[in-house]
Amino acid sequence: MSGAPTREVARRAFAAEFNDASHTFKESEDERAPVYLLLPTGERANRVFVVGTLTEKEDVGEDSEYWRGRVVDPTGTFFVYAGQYQPDAAGMLRELEPPAYVAIAGKPRTYETDDGTVNVSVRPESITVVDAATRDRWVVETAERTLERVEAFDEDVNQYAAMADQEYDLPVEQYRESAINALESLDSDGESDPEAGESEPPAQ
Repeated sequence: MSGAPTREVARRAFAAEFNDASHTFKESEDERAPVYLLLPTGERANRVFVVGTLTEKEDVGEDSEYWRGRVVDPTGTFFVYAGQYQPDAAGMLRELEPPAYVAIAGKPRTYETDDGTVNVSVRPESITVVDAATRDRWVVETAERTLERVEAFDEDVNQYAAMADQEYDLPVEQYRESAINALESLDSDGESDPEAGESEPPAQ
């Protein structure tokens, strides 16, 4: 097994941070080297793990099925795309009826529009229906990871923070605020119910 490639750790990030990430990079010239998305808090992500409310789904394919899903967390919206190369995930999006809590493991993908804007989405490896307790636990753990990254951002040894500082003109403190707001949203949710809509933020 020693020659088998190890799976990258799936990083946790809130939508507010994930959607601000636009820079991708490789750490070697190898054609098969993993592509990483650079998170603004100074972490590299080849895979991500997100949990939220699937609020919408749509088959946007022309010649074959290509599903787009909107998954909302307390800070914003993830866009998820699955087609013929992600048959299990595409099948889940086909069958699911929003609103529903879902957990998604997948790879970040960037796409540059004609005007130069970089959009970020998730290409799911798996989509699983979960309950409110799982969603709440993800919010807590993602907030903890985010706060840890913010705390470590200025340490000299953090090469990815240095890269983020160079690539993004963004105050890292805003991600501390979004993490704290996400935690506070759990207290104000009352009965966690996907029908109640995840306190979706206003459209950008």
